[in-house]
Amino acid sequence: MKKFICILISGLVLSACGQTEQETGTNISISIDFPAALGGEQDGRLLVMLSNNDRSEPRFQINPGPRGQLIYGKDVTDWQPDTAETIDSNHRGYPFADINDVPPGDYYVQAIINRYKDFNLSNGKVVSLPPDMGEGQQWNRKPGNFYSEPMKVTIGEGGTQNIQITMDQEIPPITPPEDTKYIKHIKMKSEMLSEFWGEDVELGAHVLLPHGFDEHPEAKYPLMIFHGHFPADFGGFSETPPDPDMEPTYSARFDIDGYNILQAQAAHDFYKMWTSDDFPRYIVIEIQHPTPYYDDSYAVNSASQGPYGDALTYELIPYIEEQFRGIGEGWSRFTYGGSTGGWEALAVQVFYPDEYNGTFAACPDPIDFRAYTALNIYEDKNAYYYDTDYKKTLRPGQRDYLGNVNYSLMDDNHLEAVIGSKGRSTRQYDIWEATYSPMGEDGYPVRLWDKITGEINPQVAEYWRENYDLRYIMERDWETIGPKLEGKIHIYTGDMDNYYLNNAVYLTEEFLESTTNPYYGGEVDYGDRAEHCWNGDHENGNGISRLNYNFMYLDKILKRIEESAPEGADLTSWRY
Repeated sequence: MKKFICILISGLVLSACGQTEQETGTNISISIDFPAALGGEQDGRLLVMLSNNDRSEPRFQINPGPRGQLIYGKDVTDWQPDTAETIDSNHRGYPFADINDVPPGDYYVQAIINRYKDFNLSNGKVVSLPPDMGEGQQWNRKPGNFYSEPMKVTIGEGGTQNIQITMDQEIPPITPPEDTKYIKHIKMKSEMLSEFWGEDVELGAHVLLPHGFDEHPEAKYPLMIFHGHFPADFGGFSETPPDPDMEPTYSARFDIDGYNILQAQAAHDFYKMWTSDDFPRYIVIEIQHPTPYYDDSYAVNSASQGPYGDALTYELIPYIEEQFRGIGEGWSRFTYGGSTGGWEALAVQVFYPDEYNGTFAACPDPIDFRAYTALNIYEDKNAYYYDTDYKKTLRPGQRDYLGNVNYSLMDDNHLEAVIGSKGRSTRQYDIWEATYSPMGEDGYPVRLWDKITGEINPQVAEYWRENYDLRYIMERDWETIGPKLEGKIHIYTGDMDNYYLNNAVYLTEEFLESTTNPYYGGEVDYGDRAEHCWNGDHENGNGISRLNYNFMYLDKILKRIEESAPEGADLTSWRY
């Protein structure tokens, strides 16, 4: 009878029913405006963040992990200066979906708007997206975004409370890096991408030139292409040793004291190696190809982002080779990278098998969608929960090397849903959809699954399989592409990858080891208990090996060149 009464009068505050005043009597709203001095009407995603600490600004504390702080968001269109937009219980948040569920206490509150602009696509559709401003699609650091200084507030128990915020700050532009003797920075207009996006689109790269480049004008060089997230400058190379007065900092990720000093020393050690008399000469590039959806394009052609694969392979790379005397032939190009870069390094090798002569893919994003992190998109019905009769068990999203789960796959996606609608969070699952999905009628990527419920769309899953499942594509097309990939594929991952990426590698290895006519002739290797992003180094931990990408595969690359270069190829001009 008590339960029946609680149901009938559940709108009242009754301690006997297990309800609190916070659950039923709190009405929180946050009103935000910005002054006309910052600009005119705005489109974008308005975000409000609350943090229970002052370790850093709230905008830098948003993540799905155990220490992530609170965030709420809404789309705004034609928002006028000096007028308020309000976020309240009508707008979804994370980790508390309803802002009225925020526990009473003291918080630091901050607001920011990730500003959008309209893109008039070549197919006639118009989409409103956040343009990259040189920062690699980081909404909390994007130049031009308006934000407020953190303000301390107290959330009371029960009652109505309105918090008023003025965004009177604007994130300043980024100063571009300067050229040095060895490192050059280039940008070029892509005709292919400019046509797709309806406006000028540039591709960029940081280029590390060989020692002796100016003194050997007759030399032409092999090219190593480092794929990965948006690089602000060429990393891991420094002509100067570490400052002896540098204050050491601790890396929680790698559990290393003084990791900043270690990084600086490794960068200088690479410089000394690079300029030594007996070191092989080659060009290294780190490419910049951010899109309005992410910090890079995933280096392939896609419905919602355009022909990035063709633009990088047939526009940017030949441009760099022409500018800096690259050999300019497929046998002299190699790809490598980790995580996103690992997937990209393998994908361009598979999709453009004649244009590259080897790939070294470390901890790649899912390369077999039967193991798309912790689910099988072809057989599972729900992305967030395991298939069960009664109990709802969440799929894990991130773990440590002992298997301890820090957050679920649903957590990660629900956070994305707050940061941006229509795939505009500029985060991981949204960029996979922007890359792999067909374009919807509204011009935005079609969802693989419902962002809130996790229900999977099997038609979209099938589209992914036919166009971007790298293992499936290799198996489907091995008769034609197998001879072109023989000896070129090298894949490395830790067997305790934080995002379960090793599971897709296992499945891909099963296929590769079964190949005949020809046998794939490459390498798949695993790091025991190694987390994300193990890259094949059995001697050093991830914190060290990640600093060695630009030369750690060199012996295998040189051997590959000797074995596969065509007759008459230039094998000498760059070996001075």
